[in-house]
Amino acid sequence: MGNSYAGQLKTTRFEEVLHNSIEASLRSNNLVPRPIFSQLYLEAEQQLSSLEAGSRADNEEEEEEEEEEEGSESSSPPVSYQVKPPPEGCCTTDGFCQAGKDLRLVSISNEHIEVPSGFLLVGAKSPNLPDHLLVCAVDKRFLPDDNGRNALLGFSGNCVGCGKKGFCYFTEFSNHINLKLTTQPKKQKHLKYYLVRNAQGALTKGSVICWKGAEFRGRQSSTSTCSSTLFQLPESSGLSGSTSSEPLPPANPSAPAGSQQTAAAVDHIPSTAAFSSAVYNGKESPKQQLMKNNLSALTRPSVLGTLTNSGPPKKRHKGWSPESPSSTETWNLQLNPQASNRIKNDGGSLSSLPHSALVGPASSPMVGSGEPVSVPDNLLKICKAKPVIFKGHGNFPYLCGNINDVIVSPLLYTCYRNSQSLSRAYEQYGASTIQPVSEEMQLLLTVYYLVQLAADQVPLIEDLEQIFMRSWRESHLCEIRQYQQAVPQPFPQLPSPITPVTSAQLPWLAGLAASSCSDSVHIIECSYSLAEGLSEMFKLLMEGKLTKTNYVVIICASRNRAIDSCIVITGKYQARVLSESMLSPSDYQKEVNYQLVTGKVETLGSFFSTLCPEGDIDLLLEKFYQENQGHISSSLSASVNKPTAVNGAGTAVCTSYEIERHQIRPFQLAVAQKLLSHICSIADSSTQNLDLGSFEKIDFLICVPPSEVTYQQTLFHLWHSGILLELGLEKEHLTKQRVEQYVMKLDAEAQIKFKIFLQNSMQNPHTLFVLIHDHAHWDLMSAMHSLYPQTELSTGLVDRLLNCREVKEAPNIVTLHVTSFPYALQTQHTHISPYNEIHWPSSYSNGVDLYHENKKYFGLSEFIESTLSGHSIPLLRYDSSFEAMVMALGKRFPRLHSAVIRTFVLIQHYSAAMMAVCGLSQMKNYTSVETLEITQNLINSSRQCPSGHGLMVVLRIPCVPLAAVAYERLYNVRERLALEDNFEIILGNPNSGITIGKHFVEQLKIWQKIEDVDWRPQTYLELEGLPCILIFSGMDPQGESLPRSLRYCDLRLINSSSLVRTSLEQELGLAAYFVSSEIHTEKPVVNDVLESDPEKLSSTDNEDEEIATEGSTSEKRSPMKRERSRSHDSASSSLSSKASTFCTESSPPQALSNSTEETTNNYERQKQKVDKGAQTTISKHLPPVTEQLDMKQNIKSTQVSITSSSSPPFSSSSSSSAPTHNSFILQTSQCSMTKASKQPPIVFLPKLVYDIITSTDSSGLPKSSSLLPYHSVMWASSFRPLMSKMMTCTEQSLYYRQWTVPKPIHMDYNNRNEGRMDTFHPRRLLLSGPPQIGKTGAYLQFLSILSRMLIRLTEVDVYDEEEININIKEESDQYYHQPGDLWPDLESFKKTPFDYTIHDPKYEDASLICSKLQTIDSEADRSMSRRQEDMYTCRQTTRMRLSKYAAYNTYHHCEQCHQYMGFNPRYQIYESTLHAFAFSYSMLGEEIQLHFIIPKSKEHHFVFSQPGRQLESMRLPLVTDKSEDYIKSPTFTPTTGRHEHGLFNLYHAMDGASHLHVLVVKEYEMAIYKKYWPNHIMLVLPSIFNSAGVGAAHFLIKELSYHNLELERNRQEELGIKPQDIWPFIVISDDSCVMWNAVEVDCSGDRKSDYTWTERNVSLKQILQHIEATPNVTHYALIGMRKWSSKTNSAEIKEPFSCCHVHDFIMLNVDLTQNVQYNQNRFTCDDVDFNLRVHSAGLLICRFNHFSVMKKQIAVGGQRSFHIKSKVSDNSVSISPAQYICAPDSKHTFLAAPAQLLLEKYLQYHSHRFFPLSLKNYSHPVLSVDCYLNLGPQIAVCYVSSRPHSLNISSSGLTFSGLLLYLCDSFVVASFLKKFHFLKGATLCVICQDRNSLRQTVVRLELEDEWQFRLRDEFQTANAKEDRPLFFLTGRHI
Repeated sequence: MGNSYAGQLKTTRFEEVLHNSIEASLRSNNLVPRPIFSQLYLEAEQQLSSLEAGSRADNEEEEEEEEEEEGSESSSPPVSYQVKPPPEGCCTTDGFCQAGKDLRLVSISNEHIEVPSGFLLVGAKSPNLPDHLLVCAVDKRFLPDDNGRNALLGFSGNCVGCGKKGFCYFTEFSNHINLKLTTQPKKQKHLKYYLVRNAQGALTKGSVICWKGAEFRGRQSSTSTCSSTLFQLPESSGLSGSTSSEPLPPANPSAPAGSQQTAAAVDHIPSTAAFSSAVYNGKESPKQQLMKNNLSALTRPSVLGTLTNSGPPKKRHKGWSPESPSSTETWNLQLNPQASNRIKNDGGSLSSLPHSALVGPASSPMVGSGEPVSVPDNLLKICKAKPVIFKGHGNFPYLCGNINDVIVSPLLYTCYRNSQSLSRAYEQYGASTIQPVSEEMQLLLTVYYLVQLAADQVPLIEDLEQIFMRSWRESHLCEIRQYQQAVPQPFPQLPSPITPVTSAQLPWLAGLAASSCSDSVHIIECSYSLAEGLSEMFKLLMEGKLTKTNYVVIICASRNRAIDSCIVITGKYQARVLSESMLSPSDYQKEVNYQLVTGKVETLGSFFSTLCPEGDIDLLLEKFYQENQGHISSSLSASVNKPTAVNGAGTAVCTSYEIERHQIRPFQLAVAQKLLSHICSIADSSTQNLDLGSFEKIDFLICVPPSEVTYQQTLFHLWHSGILLELGLEKEHLTKQRVEQYVMKLDAEAQIKFKIFLQNSMQNPHTLFVLIHDHAHWDLMSAMHSLYPQTELSTGLVDRLLNCREVKEAPNIVTLHVTSFPYALQTQHTHISPYNEIHWPSSYSNGVDLYHENKKYFGLSEFIESTLSGHSIPLLRYDSSFEAMVMALGKRFPRLHSAVIRTFVLIQHYSAAMMAVCGLSQMKNYTSVETLEITQNLINSSRQCPSGHGLMVVLRIPCVPLAAVAYERLYNVRERLALEDNFEIILGNPNSGITIGKHFVEQLKIWQKIEDVDWRPQTYLELEGLPCILIFSGMDPQGESLPRSLRYCDLRLINSSSLVRTSLEQELGLAAYFVSSEIHTEKPVVNDVLESDPEKLSSTDNEDEEIATEGSTSEKRSPMKRERSRSHDSASSSLSSKASTFCTESSPPQALSNSTEETTNNYERQKQKVDKGAQTTISKHLPPVTEQLDMKQNIKSTQVSITSSSSPPFSSSSSSSAPTHNSFILQTSQCSMTKASKQPPIVFLPKLVYDIITSTDSSGLPKSSSLLPYHSVMWASSFRPLMSKMMTCTEQSLYYRQWTVPKPIHMDYNNRNEGRMDTFHPRRLLLSGPPQIGKTGAYLQFLSILSRMLIRLTEVDVYDEEEININIKEESDQYYHQPGDLWPDLESFKKTPFDYTIHDPKYEDASLICSKLQTIDSEADRSMSRRQEDMYTCRQTTRMRLSKYAAYNTYHHCEQCHQYMGFNPRYQIYESTLHAFAFSYSMLGEEIQLHFIIPKSKEHHFVFSQPGRQLESMRLPLVTDKSEDYIKSPTFTPTTGRHEHGLFNLYHAMDGASHLHVLVVKEYEMAIYKKYWPNHIMLVLPSIFNSAGVGAAHFLIKELSYHNLELERNRQEELGIKPQDIWPFIVISDDSCVMWNAVEVDCSGDRKSDYTWTERNVSLKQILQHIEATPNVTHYALIGMRKWSSKTNSAEIKEPFSCCHVHDFIMLNVDLTQNVQYNQNRFTCDDVDFNLRVHSAGLLICRFNHFSVMKKQIAVGGQRSFHIKSKVSDNSVSISPAQYICAPDSKHTFLAAPAQLLLEKYLQYHSHRFFPLSLKNYSHPVLSVDCYLNLGPQIAVCYVSSRPHSLNISSSGLTFSGLLLYLCDSFVVASFLKKFHFLKGATLCVICQDRNSLRQTVVRLELEDEWQFRLRDEFQTANAKEDRPLFFLTGRHI
């Protein structure tokens, strides 16, 4: 046949027939297949689908490639391969086909690809593109099945790129898709992966194509036989076995009888197999097809007879083999993640490993190689337990025969393999020199571990992993250190060789290790294969020679090959625990239910009835009932009625009853604030994920698990918190139906409520919706895995609802997950950022109590702490007699699930205890001390309180059917004992509410003062004080809280085989409790003495009994508790069985009886009986010192107790002297419920759980912490460090985030993005805190403060100050305008006198300006000068709600103004360009260079030159223009230091109108302003103004605007427009103007002078358009408005227009004010100075009194950004204003501040040094020429202008007390000054730029004629010479 495809058959039809024939023969019912062509194409090996086809080699690509390049078994070198040159002109690019079409998966994953019928899409790997897969369509007949077999030789494929079909040779195809190979093309080598469509429909990499899997072939004999072997379930098939032995009916009715044996292997297969949602190219996956075939095959024998292999396999068949384990895992992860949910494989014990989706306990074992091993019949019957076989290293033989009686698990195999692969975390140490732990060492360490396990311990996989980890680290310590050194050596020294364990030494060393453990571990060495070892083990088991052996280790080791091993768990207890741990929770429930339904438990009941020599318990009960019917002789029943009578008589009522209402504790407030700060940090981040500023209110929805009690409890908290009223969501009359809208049970009806929630969120974009997911660790099932019919309806609901696209994308929904066990939400794929986690704070830090709480929290750590020696009462205990009985029954009934046995034993114990307490004392034999204590305290509790308050006992029974059985039984016993009114039995089912008897409902109503007739308790909290047994069922607690009367938490029935951290901690969380901290620390006197009693330390009794009095027929408690050891178990089963001997017969009720304290005589008598009865048992438990101290201590404690006044009198002879009349008083004060609330409850645990909880690992952490955190996550690696005891919650979270990954069933499984940050959802938070600590209260408080903050965000503090100097205002009767006038009349306004007085309250500490001779008294309402710095904090503000017309800072991002702000959806900064703009200004003597930053979106406001795009001018409108949507005046806002807080967002203020807004910034702040305001035009001041004040900005704005006006006039003149028609106004606005108001005046009164007015918020657009429409507007130089004040009175607005100073927000006519400049040097009062100049120039200043501006208080930036500090030292010592000036040439410390600022500040605070006569001398002001400088509030100034024709006040009658000449220009001449008169002694101050001009000024103005100067009167500002100080000269008037 010549070519390389020798076996290729020519006709496709023949291939098909042939292939079908072979397949049919393989799957036929006949025992022997038809051997047609089987030798031609398929290897005649065992055609068996296997869970673990025995191969150790990892299925890694590198190994595959290496092996395949080796070619055949011969070691001949590979033949070099010549590639045929490609055709001319075709494409040769890698990743493209020769037709040029892209084939890369990343490129075409979303494209629709036509796939012909029978073809599959697969991914080919090209050596040139290692990171890419090329998509190909291949006929599936030429691809292997899951076991690497059944692939036809040859190839048939199509190109998906160009669509070319019919490639019959892989060589041809590889050339077409440009693989460019250098070796012979092989499909096995280059077709790597199946391609599948994911949930989104995108094509993704699926599982590996299993070309080989029989690597073990070389290691077995060439003629291995396999007779009668069974078909196995593939690992990922999703089918689960169970321990039930009831088979399904065979699928094939004609199957022979022998098929029953096989059917048993697959009993309890669900009717529908679950498959993953991945779809293979629109068809079923090969896995699914295989599954269909296997389902039929599984229910019949599939024995293939004896197939012999006639020689070595042919080369081309290499790699066709059963699936290797790692590829199986790939299938499991990618194809069928569902399987591992159904098959609980990681529950605990040896079962918390990742990928092991077991086939269930009853499945037959993994199929391996070699000869089969027959499992003997009756194995379970003889051994009393099913052995659990853990596959270890190497090959595992086939098992046949009675495989129902063994369980095989791959867990250990996976653990070994995981520990062999070094984690990435350790690659840094150099994997070349550091090798993992060898297989021999692994096995030896496993033996060491098993040897040291106690008889009642169960091996834990986590322990083994840590042992391997430690061993590896210790053996490689020197290498690790060497690699950690800073400079790596070029040739690192080789580590000193540690002699490795060889395979020959291994059996000997293992045997040596096992020799020390009295046959607990048995080693079997076999020379040929594991099969012989297993056979020997079965033989030994059947012969009963392994009864004392718990573990059998089978080793097959030889020199020339690797070891094979397995470990068999034969210990009955260990085998039971491990096999049960492999059941998933649902399988566990099914199994228990099955055993109950089929009546298998009846054998247990009949066994119990044989135990009781007095007869069956039921007969005894019936007898007791008959005797007591008619007359209730039981004092117990009588005592129940007693409290009622007492209450009726009104004598004694218990006053201690209270149900805690909603109150916020300091902790909860702290957590709420932490939550709030996280929300704020999300909002503050630059990602724009949450815009708090856009929300006006809060709404919320709380999601809780589908527990009716939790639901009602949340409603209860919500109702009493008052949060709905506070948030304004509901009105005063709140109904329950209204509250229910805010809480959602995650059940079938949740979707309706959730839909409404989503609709509300979409309809109310300005409401922030908080979605609170309480108890968030419950149901983290992926929604994709809950679509199968066999899953519960509610599973996956959390994923479906909370992770839906609408929630993820809604910008107004924040999700808060709240849980006590956050571990499952802290994986590598979590949605929650580590920065968004909030952990409950610890109460102490370095011994300091951080939050003063009046209650102490008792959680897991406190419970564990109580078990340590030195603590009074151990709160965690176990019951050894109960455990012993369970263990004994487990051996007797091996087929019953231990949960069933434990439950029946405990029910029996409770029943017997109840009977014993009721007088049937012989029943004490049949209960344990613990159960007796619980029952006695429960029954007696209600009698110790006059009101009948009692204790609660929680009996936790996770399995619902078992709970129902327990309830029925205990209820029946209670009825027969006539205790139905003494205590209630409540069945707590998660899906239903609470049902209790009418009698108890009435009692609760009386205690809680409830008058509602229909009231029923709906939460467990409302059962406060009710004596009851609460049977708490359900697989997991779902957040139910228990009342403070809880005394005992009986967890003896929890599923101890499911060892997962979350499960354990949530069970113990039921007992978490708050205890009043004051009470807890103060112990009664009796207790103090008893603390020293060593026996008492370990007593099962609790201290609350020690001062309790009990009047009942019940006997004194057995003193057996005194024999208790420190181990916190009961005295042991032998003591328990003799318990009846300690109890006297039933006697008449005594007045007083103390069940806890025994008298000395009584104690001695009982002690002797104990010693006789069970001395041996006691001595095993008690430390020797205890026995010695027994007598002495007890006598002492008893005597002290008697003499102590606070202790109760004792009931026996030695204490008869005690006064008995105290009894009633004591009884009334000792309410059991009150005592219970002062101590945490006592918790009883299974021994296995107790050991795990109380033992610590090497880091000091409880062992439970190192368990797998949650059943749907797995460890990322066995190579992980131990958790540390010192870890904080945050560090623990990071640990889990690094070392755990979700399983495919987990909802976070698909949330991975190669570790990038965008896998985190930005609006998702996680609050974690211990159980029952108050998280609900904390998140409700969080909603409250978040709501308050949102309201606060919509409010601002605005200045609210009355105008100052009102009394100085002229009170003129003449009004120039009517109150209702809209605009000023120009002519009238010209007659209005100018009001020189400053009225703006911000100038309260500024100098008064005198306008005429004023008589101002010394008070003058001029308060003492306040420091400018204090003014800010002292100024009066008021809080105002922002209106829709407010200006905003950068924190506001609403939808409407996103575009205005320049934030487009992709958050790219808007493009902007920098333009230079120069103009000359004569006064500065140089050209001014300004820069504009103009965003592209704003370029239409400017004119650019055509060729060079040079900025020419800013467009200005015409005076005549009129438009509703346009503001004519450009707005300039000078700003500094307020890039975040400045109110530059005028979008809403302008009501969306088009306007030109320019920010004027300093050069050094340009970048930061541009970052925050990317869409604003910036005018950047020259760098010389970096340290200048606001005067410079105003100066440049005005000069630039005038220059621009000239340019625009010239430009538009060419268009025929007159110069005077160009709009001359600009607006100069402060950066803190927030809102604008308008007064509306109503003049409709009878008289003209009558009017009413209202003020309302209006848009800035309305105000500006109104002012711009003023008649003759261009005749006004300055237009302004009032500063808003809430105290504005009618007088102020009676005159609608004033001629006075204007501030903060002005319209400036740059044309009229051309010759009036701002002073560019000024820092303060520059607007007052400018107003005075404008007025003196004869120009009009108009203030619109009907408009007002509100200014926001902004704490940062502005003038406060100038700090005056020393130029020399860096220290920030404050420098007083007196130091701002100094004498010239002195050695004064120079200051780093502008000279002008120092001058202004000095004059403000110390001008009285220059003008002593002027101080408070308001009638003789200081004459200030051409400028206004603030000389402080106690000095008045008079402003005059030296300009010719200027308007000045008449100074004829004024005498001045001083003269201020500041930088005089040439207009000031000597003759001008001589017009003014000065007081004798008046002072002069001349200020100039330098000393030279100072002298010139004195000479030019002839000042020496009238003024006297002295040399020492010369000063300068405290500046260095280079900073150009200002110089002063002072003189006195002669």
